[in-house]
Amino acid sequence: MTLSHPSLLLIAAIAYGLGSIPFGLILTAATGGGDIRQIGSGNIGATNVLRTGRKGLAAATLLLDALKGALAVFLALRLGGDQPSLAMAVAAVAVVVGHCFPVWLGFRGGKGVATGLGTIWVLSWPVGVACCVVWLVVARLSRISSAGALSAFLVAPILMVVMKNQGVNAPIPVATALIALLIWVRHYSNIVRLLTGNEPRVNAKTKSS
Repeated sequence: MTLSHPSLLLIAAIAYGLGSIPFGLILTAATGGGDIRQIGSGNIGATNVLRTGRKGLAAATLLLDALKGALAVFLALRLGGDQPSLAMAVAAVAVVVGHCFPVWLGFRGGKGVATGLGTIWVLSWPVGVACCVVWLVVARLSRISSAGALSAFLVAPILMVVMKNQGVNAPIPVATALIALLIWVRHYSNIVRLLTGNEPRVNAKTKSS
């Protein structure tokens, strides 16, 4: 089956819908933590959930945000017919866009890191492993979550290009580059604070990612 434009639009819509599920907001509200958008940076991602002091809830948010990214790309693989790489690339970008700009929240969502990593794990699991290692090592050494995330998505497109010789087809490195660009743009304020030395540490309860 050759993918038509309507098929690609359907895949993109499904992926966007999955990405727009605000797990951080849902989990925090459901467990009596109030509106996460009124806490810390106001972001709906795991880093801000961690600022509530509930590590388990933050871990659950991180996992679910990553899983929705992985699920979107996996579904695209199943629906992609004879163009699975193109379908997966479209879904990967759409699910991260959904997380960053969910229609249900007035297009004010998260910064896409966990969801982006979830997509990469399905696009190329060796790159996913490498990006997670980079994120964890840099975040651990610096104690700055955004530094780890930005480092991971700095190397992700490069690693995807390297993996082209291992069966990663052309649309996937392009999609990874677009995701990385979106995540860097979403972290603009963090980048400014990093450059000026004002980015809070992971355990701080002030504004950050």
